[in-house]
Amino acid sequence: MKHSRLIITVLLLSLFSDLVLADEKLDGSIASLQHEWAKANYSTPKDAQESAFKNLSEEAHLITERNANAPEALIWEGIANAGYAKAKGGFGALKLAEKARDLLLAAEKSNPNALQGSAYTSLGSLYYKVPGWPIGFGDKKKAKAYLEKALQINPAGIDTNFFYADFLSEQGEYKQAIPYYEKALVAAPRIGREDADAGRKAEVEAGLKLAKSKV
Repeated sequence: MKHSRLIITVLLLSLFSDLVLADEKLDGSIASLQHEWAKANYSTPKDAQESAFKNLSEEAHLITERNANAPEALIWEGIANAGYAKAKGGFGALKLAEKARDLLLAAEKSNPNALQGSAYTSLGSLYYKVPGWPIGFGDKKKAKAYLEKALQINPAGIDTNFFYADFLSEQGEYKQAIPYYEKALVAAPRIGREDADAGRKAEVEAGLKLAKSKV
């Protein structure tokens, strides 16, 4: 009996160890994508961004495949494709935006709280940036709902507050946007994401300056 219990314990410990190693490997892959995204989005010349995001989306897809469609991987593949769509522009970008949306919806279905609700933030930004019918799937009501869900999960985050402020500004609601820009500006630094934080804060400052000039 004791021998059987020992075997079961060893097997459970082995399984736990494998899961921890898998999680650490995924975390490392996600961190790499995050840095490559920040480089493509903030440090790459405009005429080279399409190529950079294309490569990033392909890399992200491989990570998704290797990690059995983990929601974290789906989110970052979605973000990579959204960046690719923005860099590509024109009608050719719509299929990429649709792919990004579908990946993020799959992540939301799997685990809506993954990466502090990042699927909601990214879906919200897609729905207000993509043109509406009959050109695209853009929908301001859906955008607002997703961004508000993201804020519920991560009320002090730099991205959640920035995108909600940016959404409000695009609707001409500059006065309402200002407090969210200000929250984004004082958001706690994200460990290991200093490059993304620096780029995002520059966007926050620009958005806040514009909003104040309109009030």
